[in-house]
Amino acid sequence: MLVVLIFLTSGLFLGWSLGANDAANVWGTAVGTRVVRFKVAAIFCSVFVIIGAVVSGTGASHTLGKLGSISALPGAFTVALAAALAVYWMTKAALPVSTSQAIVGSIIGWNLFSGTHIDVQALQKIVGTWLFSPILTAVFAIILYHIISRLLKRVKIHLLRLDGWTRLLLIAAGAFGSYSLGANNIANVMGVFIESTSEVFQDFSLAGLVRITGVQQLFFLGGIAIAVGVFTYSKRVMYTVGSDIYKLSPITAFIVVLSSAIVLFLFASQGLKDFLVSQNLPSFPLVPVSSSQSIVGGVIGVGIARGGRNLNLKIIGKIGLGWIATPIIAALISVVCLYIVQNVFDLPVF
Repeated sequence: MLVVLIFLTSGLFLGWSLGANDAANVWGTAVGTRVVRFKVAAIFCSVFVIIGAVVSGTGASHTLGKLGSISALPGAFTVALAAALAVYWMTKAALPVSTSQAIVGSIIGWNLFSGTHIDVQALQKIVGTWLFSPILTAVFAIILYHIISRLLKRVKIHLLRLDGWTRLLLIAAGAFGSYSLGANNIANVMGVFIESTSEVFQDFSLAGLVRITGVQQLFFLGGIAIAVGVFTYSKRVMYTVGSDIYKLSPITAFIVVLSSAIVLFLFASQGLKDFLVSQNLPSFPLVPVSSSQSIVGGVIGVGIARGGRNLNLKIIGKIGLGWIATPIIAALISVVCLYIVQNVFDLPVF
């Protein structure tokens, strides 16, 4: 068990990096507009991201597993470490980098190093969401902006009361967004360890009432690591997302967070997918989408809805370059680290 925990440290480091970086995608707009204090945001984010990871985290992990099923624990450790290093590097630059892209790039590096066939269909599905999710979030943001704008014009609310309601709405949207973040992105943190730790984390029944699976135990550890990252290092990136791309009001901040939370939930909910399939309706693939791309898409959507003025194209371009570089950097780091682990430390990575 001790050896397993040692190897899990890279996944916990990746979870910390996700919390340090991706919490800004959910709470950056609220904190950046000074409507919600950082400590309040950190508490709500930590609680709901753990709940989302444990309750609904298994859905998106299946698609990631198709891309690369890593049965050797040292290999899973190295892949998670490479992704964490890539995310940490981007976080140091105060950029809202995509953890989803980092882990996918790292898994592809493992596929190349081990000579394992890459599931092109699964890869296309994941990459497709990188393009689709920010566009979908922008569309939701534009629609919600016009709906709420018309509603506020019809319903006259005192300014102080509106501020109070806005703060509550931002907290509620942030809680929903944190739940969706945990549900969708925990697969990025611990998904590569599911197969290699299946004999250690086994299912058990809690007081004979609730069945706790081994995957849920693994995801609970990852959720705690994310929470630690939120508290210790997420403040800088929150201000990059919340105030540098586009100056948001509290109302538009709520719209951005809600739009992003909806998109993350759509790509993580097994229950929603089963319902849509049962009704012969098109469903969303269960894949770990990029919360960074989603939230930036929401911010851009609000900017477009307001006429496109004051969008910081320089920051958007910088973030876009980070998204392109992340999977490439992660793949290169993964190959180098796998070579070192296998040839220097003489540990099997596949």
